[in-house]
Amino acid sequence: MNDPLKNILIKLKDTQNIRGVELPIGLEFLQLVVTGPPGAGKSYYIDQIGGWPNEGYIDLTRKGWWKDQSLTFRPREVHLGLPFKGFKDAITVFDKEWLDSPTPPHLDLKRIKLPPAKDGHFRTNWNARYIFEFLLPNAETIFEQRQCRQEDGYFPVDDDLTFEMVEQQLNVYRETALYLHRAGVSVYVRRGLSDPPMIIMEKGSGNVPFWSVSKRPERPSLTTLAGLRWLLFRHNPIHWIDISHEPTILKKTGRLAHDGRGFELTLGKQSFFIQPETPLGIPKKETEKNWTLNDSRYCSTDNISPFYRLQLGETTILGHSNKALSDTIKLKESVADRHVSVSNVRGDLVFTPLDNSATTSLKRLDDLDQRERLEGNRYASFIAIRKLMDGPVKEVSSEIALASLRQVNEYLHNEPHRPLNKEGTAGGLLQLGESPNSLIVGDLHAQVDNLLKVLTENCTLQSLRKGTVCLIILGDAIHSEVSGQMENMEESVLLMDIIIQLKKSYPQQVHYIRGNHDSFDASLSKNGISQGILHKQYLLDNRGEEYVNEMQTFWDRIPFIISSDDFITCHAGPPRYECKKEDYINIYTNAKLIKEITTNRVERPNYMKGYNKKDIKQFRTSLGATKGTPVIVGHTPLDPFASVWNNAGAIKNHHIIYSAHSAGPTIFVQSFKKMVPISYPHEPLTKLINKIR
Repeated sequence: MNDPLKNILIKLKDTQNIRGVELPIGLEFLQLVVTGPPGAGKSYYIDQIGGWPNEGYIDLTRKGWWKDQSLTFRPREVHLGLPFKGFKDAITVFDKEWLDSPTPPHLDLKRIKLPPAKDGHFRTNWNARYIFEFLLPNAETIFEQRQCRQEDGYFPVDDDLTFEMVEQQLNVYRETALYLHRAGVSVYVRRGLSDPPMIIMEKGSGNVPFWSVSKRPERPSLTTLAGLRWLLFRHNPIHWIDISHEPTILKKTGRLAHDGRGFELTLGKQSFFIQPETPLGIPKKETEKNWTLNDSRYCSTDNISPFYRLQLGETTILGHSNKALSDTIKLKESVADRHVSVSNVRGDLVFTPLDNSATTSLKRLDDLDQRERLEGNRYASFIAIRKLMDGPVKEVSSEIALASLRQVNEYLHNEPHRPLNKEGTAGGLLQLGESPNSLIVGDLHAQVDNLLKVLTENCTLQSLRKGTVCLIILGDAIHSEVSGQMENMEESVLLMDIIIQLKKSYPQQVHYIRGNHDSFDASLSKNGISQGILHKQYLLDNRGEEYVNEMQTFWDRIPFIISSDDFITCHAGPPRYECKKEDYINIYTNAKLIKEITTNRVERPNYMKGYNKKDIKQFRTSLGATKGTPVIVGHTPLDPFASVWNNAGAIKNHHIIYSAHSAGPTIFVQSFKKMVPISYPHEPLTKLINKIR
């Protein structure tokens, strides 16, 4: 059974010993809530550290569970009431309903209620009040412990115990831990009482819990003004950093106010540029005060590089130990392993030096507000979009649409780098070889602004024109998945118009591969809405039968798979049976293989018929790829907190991406032969670009 936490747990380096147990260094004893499956050793653990002796229970589907009386007394063992599909009310994994189910019930994580974010000085920050430790030994250990305790006394929960039952219950808690972590709840994991605490660190994220970096400052004396402030507001004294155009050496923890301006951060002998992430067209009060870190102040058409995000409410460590950072930016030797920690507190940045032998300095870049700089830098990209569309961003005329689509279809018929199939035309496999810098975009599902954001950032359009970047879209650009918009086909048509114009203008740099929604099939429906039929009817009414036929030809001629020396990608996933390269080239006549490539999903505890590690391995082998070649797919929507699932299904270098979130797109960017995920905030770009005269 796949472990969703496999390969994403890292040992905390800084710990404190509390009553004989190693705990995270920033954790306060009374924050601790211990949970885990039956037989994990929770009661023994609580007794060992002198916690509250009685077990508690919280129903995670109930609004306000974070105020439950069970959480008043801590540290404490707490059982979790969880939502499962087919069950109206929350149940535990040892309730009769769960145990008597003929098949293991599937978690319905979207029904979990989440603590609200703190808003204002006099509201509680619930995510900071509790720190949940998930005690998750391996299944063998739990099974053995439950067998032993059953022999020592009567434990009804251990009746009819099987190893499979233990595995299933353990995986429920693993999935819950990962979900709560992604939702911003303070979570860490421990295998056993003698094992070190571990935090969840997904690839592409270098953020660590704020409580795991350094000890909190000592409380000031109550005889001082600072002490009085602490007593009234629980605020510790703040050392504010005042930076100028001359370097300011950072020697102790300090806080830099968010004033809309960027600055230069120097670690050792390497400089980085930190800028406020200020979306255009969004009122300031509605934007999250995130920052971006890059080793270059301006974008480049020769080498599109990803950036590193410093998100609101998160803490990250800058240094070689942060793999997400070192994958994104090539760090010099003068940068220490753990150079400095940075916390984004309400938009302000709190810096804490972690290595006394490493120098850190900050310097103001200029006096321009970042919003003013953004408008100037991206204006050229907005103009380029208008030139691409020959005017405003809107559906092109029927005549131009038909002519452009015919031109693209003619090109696709014998597209370069696609081995010929048995009919003598371009096959279903596109081989890029040693590809240029590539951007991989997941399902867009009619989110026009998300594609425009990708095109207007990071010199993408300029790079396409110069031929230094390759843009790959993983299919399913059409058919909105937003409630209330699923019947609307205007955005789907507009998005395909943009893609067709891109393909016509940059045929060797822009590639669109086939997804399961790229069809007029009557079976294509969402929430009972027949989107395939609605899409076809809209085009018939507005562009005529000839255009509909050409669109079908487009779908029939685009590739299904793209392979390069640096990655392999398709829409949904590899087939669940052995195939050869020739099968992919001749896929157009193989309905079964088309369905596999466009509809498969990865195997999970609640979806056991999906593809697995063996299928990914065979996929790489059949395409002549090396063992570690990243396989990047779309199709599978992720939880509400993420657009990218790294090492999906606990399969190393297998990633799932989804680019249709209303909060903004996430894409993969090629950097130093690695594929790095980056996310952009949403911007109403259609409206902004159309305002330009």
